[in-house]
Amino acid sequence: MTTTTNPTMSLAEWSLLVVLSVLWGSAFFFVGVIVKTVPPFTVVLWRSGLAAIALLIYVVLCGGRIPTAPRLWGAFLVLGVLNSLLPHSLIVWGQQYIASGLAAILVSTTPLFSVVLTHFWSHEERITPNRVTGVFLGMCGVIILIGPEALRGLGHHGLGQLAILGAALSYACGGIYGRRFKALSPVVISAGQLAGTMVLMLPLALVWEGPWTLQPSLAVWGAMLGLALLSTAVASLIFFRLLAVAGVTNVMLVNFLVPVSAVLLGMLALGERPNWTLFAGMALIFTGLLTMDGRLFSRGTRLVWRLKNELLSLK
Repeated sequence: MTTTTNPTMSLAEWSLLVVLSVLWGSAFFFVGVIVKTVPPFTVVLWRSGLAAIALLIYVVLCGGRIPTAPRLWGAFLVLGVLNSLLPHSLIVWGQQYIASGLAAILVSTTPLFSVVLTHFWSHEERITPNRVTGVFLGMCGVIILIGPEALRGLGHHGLGQLAILGAALSYACGGIYGRRFKALSPVVISAGQLAGTMVLMLPLALVWEGPWTLQPSLAVWGAMLGLALLSTAVASLIFFRLLAVAGVTNVMLVNFLVPVSAVLLGMLALGERPNWTLFAGMALIFTGLLTMDGRLFSRGTRLVWRLKNELLSLK
């Protein structure tokens, strides 16, 4: 797989990016429906299991090869913990107490954690002034989202928000750890990590929650299928397609779109009513991400210089 530095995306690729944001944003909506009747570990087991089976079938149908090396599958288990088991469990638990839109915004802080962790754990990317400013703005947004109630002691609402932030931190760690799989097909990596998650979640769900006693409604089953097949399996295929043709930096723009989709779905389908702090916090987090990305500001600077030169030439 080859990528270029910040390649220009076509209309079709922008369309795929929007579809991806809706699929990932809808995950928070699906979880909001499911957590009312299904416990967290069971949700993660069903999500990872169904998505892993779908992706493994896809790999086989496309003529790919499923790796069999025990050491590699051990690495898949670690990746599954960091990129799926921990964050998915924390998100499901946290969404029992907070709205789906707020959860999506807090998860969008993942790049903020990635910048800081990559600086200390990797020599590939170093902290720059833009990134420091972006992290500061993003964290200010998080503080506004959590609000003053966190200072009065952590109730379930505050703990739910911290759980979602823990999921964002886990995603950041998973992204850094996942760089060691560069030689493998991204779809195989995704299928491997989800299969590893399924294996690890099976005893937890069976022992702690007894999923055989559950009687979910058709709506819950529909939400579970949507979460596993659409928001996880299909979204992974679109993500890796965009990663191959548009590059990492362009794909990261999805962080700006996912919370918007989640907030709108929460308002329309779940009856959530966000207050002003949600929008203020989201604006600060987005500003921080844009500052870290740097492209919008660099293009603005170039535009200002171009206009200045044109004005000087008229004189």
